Order: sequence, then structure tokens, then C-alpha cells
Amino acid sequence: MSNQAGIIPVSRQPKPPADRQTALTRARYDRIAPIYDLMQKFMERGAIGTGRPRLWSHVAEGRVLEVGVGTGQSMDYYPRGPRVTAIDLSERMLQRASKRAAELGLDVDLRVMDVQHLDFPDRTFDAVAATCVFCSVPDPIVGLRELKRVVKPGGDIWLLEHVRIDRPVIGPLMDALNPMMVRMMGANINRRTVENVRLAGLQLITVENLGGELVKLIHARS
Repeated sequence: MSNQAGIIPVSRQPKPPADRQTALTRARYDRIAPIYDLMQKFMERGAIGTGRPRLWSHVAEGRVLEVGVGTGQSMDYYPRGPRVTAIDLSERMLQRASKRAAELGLDVDLRVMDVQHLDFPDRTFDAVAATCVFCSVPDPIVGLRELKRVVKPGGDIWLLEHVRIDRPVIGPLMDALNPMMVRMMGANINRRTVENVRLAGLQLITVENLGGELVKLIHARS
């Protein structure tokens, strides 16, 4: 498949409006975009790397939205039938994703967009997927509610996320280290994403631990 028809040139897209925290998040990811893949190598060798193909193996039919496509690390696992729309807050990350899509010959609709304010009508997608996204979204519950809005009734939402480990020593340590990690990496290391899924009003179907309690594959429905 040719990628040219499906990719909207990132440089021509207006940046979505943002509050201060969202603007800071975008700036962090714009800054680290050139070295992002290198920074992620350790995580990709572990549960995140093995979790990506597992997540995408469940996404097989219909119109699909990938939230937080980043540099396109999940593109190798896209199902070949459905049309994928992929969004990211960072223009520089999307520029790299665009190059990867071209190299893979994928027809992907790439857009600069904030998951907290999705520019799609209600009930647009049959399924949504995201990897290591809701650790970075300033208001994750708002973002998750947007997923609920744009997915069709009963549509699947698959999230691969690292979360806070609720243990007496390591949990408080993650809390203490979190401000430094956000400044360095842009991601919170102490998010309670499973709880946030429930708070957003999504139906939690399954939660699977991958390689311990740090990384979880979360299946929810609208």
C-alpha cells in the first residue's frame, strides 16, 4: 500500500490549542523526538516490546485509532485490513512516524492532535489502541473519556501502560522520583491507569500483568 494518500503533511497541520501543562508536555516530546527511540530501548527490550504485538493482535477489524503514535514504534504490528488513524501531540514525533510509515509502505492517516480534545465525531472508531500514553497526558481521565466518546458502543480500547506499583516501599519511591522523571522523560511513573479507566466510565474487561506489576495490558470497552 502507498503511504502518500494517507499521510497529511505534519508541517501543514495547526497545533491544537493547549493549556500550560499540555504545552509543556508537547515541548518535552518535541525536544526528545530525535533521541526518543534510543531512550526507549530498555523498555522495548522488556514488557513494552513484547506487549506491543500482543496488543495489536487483538485489533483486527474496522476503523482503528492509535493514540500517541510517537515515532511509529507500533507500526510494524498494525493489522493490514483496517485503516488506521494515528495521532500525537508532538509534531516532531509525528514527522518521524511519517518517515517510518513511508518506509513500511503503510497507508496511515497521521494527525497532530491532543487526546484530551479529539477532533472526531462521536462513535467514529471501532477500536482504539495506545502504548505508554496515559502516563504523559496531563489529565488522563479527560483523555480516557474522549476515547469513550469517539469509539462506537461496545468498541474495544486496548492500553499498554506502565503504572505505579502499589507496594509499601516502591510505590512511595516512585512518587518521590516522579517529578524528576517528568522533567527528564515527559512521563509520569506513578499513574494509576487501571483506576483512571474506571473513573472515566469505561467498562474494564481484563487487566494482564506483563513481566511483573509495572506494565499492564488493559482491555476496556465503551
